[in-house]
Amino acid sequence: MTIAPSTMRILSSLLEARTGQCLSEGRHWRVEMALNPILKKRGIEDCNALAASLAAPDARRLSDETVEALLNNETYFFRDHDAFADLPRVFEAIAANRKGRKTLRIWSAGCSTGQEIYSVAMQLRDDERRWRDWSIELLGTDISQSVIDRAKRADFSQFEIQRGLAAGHMLRWFENSDGRWQARDTLRDMVHFRRHNVLDVPPPGQFDVILCRNVMLYFPGINRAKALANLARALAPDGALMLGAGETVLGYSDRFEILPGVRSLYRLAAAEPPQILRVAAAGS
Repeated sequence: MTIAPSTMRILSSLLEARTGQCLSEGRHWRVEMALNPILKKRGIEDCNALAASLAAPDARRLSDETVEALLNNETYFFRDHDAFADLPRVFEAIAANRKGRKTLRIWSAGCSTGQEIYSVAMQLRDDERRWRDWSIELLGTDISQSVIDRAKRADFSQFEIQRGLAAGHMLRWFENSDGRWQARDTLRDMVHFRRHNVLDVPPPGQFDVILCRNVMLYFPGINRAKALANLARALAPDGALMLGAGETVLGYSDRFEILPGVRSLYRLAAAEPPQILRVAAAGS
């Protein structure tokens, strides 16, 4: 059955009110497919009937399930490999700048099921000598509680483990059990997860590196500006922000400027670039 325009408006309004995302026309094609499991589980005839059910006073759980289903949780290990290849230079600059206090804080905003922040953890583990005796905090956040719960378990299917992950990393950091791959404690214990929306007040403290990739693609302009303002508040003065390849700050924030020679990375705008990011750019 065709999804009525009024149904799309109801679903889009719900999604934007709860997450800040817009259900753009380009995403309409996947709505029925995304919601089909809910229809079957609850015995609801179609999406139009689902939209009508969302108006009921006791529909909070149904609306939660609907929002979760509409979110795009696409992710995989070392997604956009070229961008990840640039991170070690930023880490090297941070190591030089932080050698007095030896602290490193990294935030993956919109972390989905955790592959991104676990990829960062593996990069740091690959250079253990540099980070010996450092206090390292890795934080993954997402608006979806279900994907946060999965990220905490660090349990991946054969398909998920093979997407972007080299065999060496897979065998070193994951254990296989009945076709599932569980991250070893030494990797999983590096990362903490919590539910959070980038449109809300940022987690406390400042972060040396923030990854917020492909999170704002579905935000209207006003929400992109709000999210970038929050990220600027959370970024250390000499830190780096990584966005997705299809994202930009242009037209939404004057708090950032592109880090020259490094893909998808930004620094806080300043008359004199902080030493850490001059070092990072010099290596390009």
